[in-house]
Amino acid sequence: MAQVVRGGGGGGHDYGRALTKSILYFEAQRSGVLPGSQRIAWRANSGLADGKANGVDLVGGYYDAGDNVKFGLPMAFTVTMMAWSVIEYGEQMAAAGELGHAVEAIKWGTDYFAKAHPEPNVLYAEVGDGDSDHNCWQRPEDMTTSRQAYRLDPQHPGSDLAGETAAAMAAASLVFRSSNPGYANQLLQHSKQLFDFADKYRGRYDNSITVARNYYGSFSGYGDELLWASAWLYQATDDRRYLDYLVNNADALGGTGWSINQFGWDVKYPGVQILAAKFLLHGKAGEHAGVLQGYRQRADFFACSCLGKDATDNVGRTPGGMLYHQRWNNIQFVTSASFLLAVYSDHLAAAGGGSVRCSGGGAARPSELLAFAKSQVDYILGSNPRGTSYMVGYGAVYPRQAHHRGSSIVSIKASPSFVSCREGYSSWYGRQGSNPNLLDGAVVGGPDEHDDFADERNNYEQTEAATYNNAPLMGILARLAAGHGSRGRGRLGQSLKDGADHRQHAASPVKIEQNATASWKKNGRTYYRYAVTVSNRSPAGKTVEELHIGIGKLYGPVWGLEKARYGYVLPSWLPSLAAGKSAAFVYVHAAPPADVWVTGYKLV
Repeated sequence: MAQVVRGGGGGGHDYGRALTKSILYFEAQRSGVLPGSQRIAWRANSGLADGKANGVDLVGGYYDAGDNVKFGLPMAFTVTMMAWSVIEYGEQMAAAGELGHAVEAIKWGTDYFAKAHPEPNVLYAEVGDGDSDHNCWQRPEDMTTSRQAYRLDPQHPGSDLAGETAAAMAAASLVFRSSNPGYANQLLQHSKQLFDFADKYRGRYDNSITVARNYYGSFSGYGDELLWASAWLYQATDDRRYLDYLVNNADALGGTGWSINQFGWDVKYPGVQILAAKFLLHGKAGEHAGVLQGYRQRADFFACSCLGKDATDNVGRTPGGMLYHQRWNNIQFVTSASFLLAVYSDHLAAAGGGSVRCSGGGAARPSELLAFAKSQVDYILGSNPRGTSYMVGYGAVYPRQAHHRGSSIVSIKASPSFVSCREGYSSWYGRQGSNPNLLDGAVVGGPDEHDDFADERNNYEQTEAATYNNAPLMGILARLAAGHGSRGRGRLGQSLKDGADHRQHAASPVKIEQNATASWKKNGRTYYRYAVTVSNRSPAGKTVEELHIGIGKLYGPVWGLEKARYGYVLPSWLPSLAAGKSAAFVYVHAAPPADVWVTGYKLV
């Protein structure tokens, strides 16, 4: 069914209406005492004793997805991305009549973070736990599951979570700077304290709070969040010490070592790299232009990989054209990539039309980045082989059985009778038909690599929505609702000269050589044994740590590497590579050499 265009969006979709719904969804995810302005009427107050057993008030915040746990890492990332959406496209949101709702959604998160940070070196990271919660199917208003609160402190560090929360508070301070300067200053104070806590007491939060590991494990570590927080603090304060941190730790924390095409609640490197490129385009680099150019080359890699223009490491796509990373909630990476591409496009264009340099396909103009981002949003809204909108409540065909406890059980306002833990499963979870409550605006996990989708409540990989799916989508929808002539806020500085290919960045010390060392025939096919040497040729004598290797076009087994979340890593007995040292691995397949590249590293 064709959508009426509003606000000059074009493309057959009503981006303004989708924007309205994308923000409305967050009201369904609220925990705590709901305000009089609450528009999702089937929800009621919940989690009113959160934190009480720990002697702290932790009422409020957001449930992350279809469950009733308040997970700190995805919640903080959600708020950061909501704030960034407003920073870039607040004027467009205002034109669509949605700025007030967007700001209210941000404040619902930051008010909670302020409560969760009662002391400079204490941060409450989670309320409830995934294990007990997943054994129950209950409305949040009926919860009988554990509401234990878990905290970070100097003895239990969590640099990733503290860093992300610092980023959220710093970004949100920019949103409130004009309208509520006192509140903005409070947020900045929290952000600075959290950043110092994260940097001084270093460690992964899921090592301190192990119950989070199976749900929101910090696979990328905390280097990206420390850089992310410093970048946001620099943007919020103009204090050079945060820019110096971003620059001085570019090698040690992986900012210029990681070339990665995935951005989300775990890995922030592409976001850091585009923020750093933005500083460069603003003319705010000063004597640090060389290092920020290294960040910008990685930002170019992200854009090129999404566009399919990198020489080796491109994001996969479904037959219908959607970016594809993984089976479970793939759309989170589609919305976040679309937002980053739109932001990068606008800042490049405003800076004088500089292009992105791609190792496999020449240059990409800013307009090409924006057009591709629009194509991804259109796919989500229904321009796909199935003709299905993956935003609940938008379009003629959309998911009716979202995997969501509150939506799938009759509203407590319509039926106040208590729904027990197991009764929710027996009476509601397996019930056929649409959910009784509309989860309006929720963006679900989406289709598989073949564009196939099953609208079934127990199909949580595809039908569960999450706050971090919607947060970046707010921004790109506002951008599209305003039309192609609109750009983000702010006057940008002079244009960058085109950078060199990201793989040839001079600071990269890791070199890869591979050779065929043997061949043989079997069943009429010729097999080759390839030996790959990875060397640290750091001229400064620094050590390479957390080395991640990407391998493409591989059709056989690998020896000498271990599989990791983001590619392959060296064996656990070889955690680092000293200057001048090498490591080797081999693989066998009946094909030409595989594509082998460095995904990321830290240089210390």
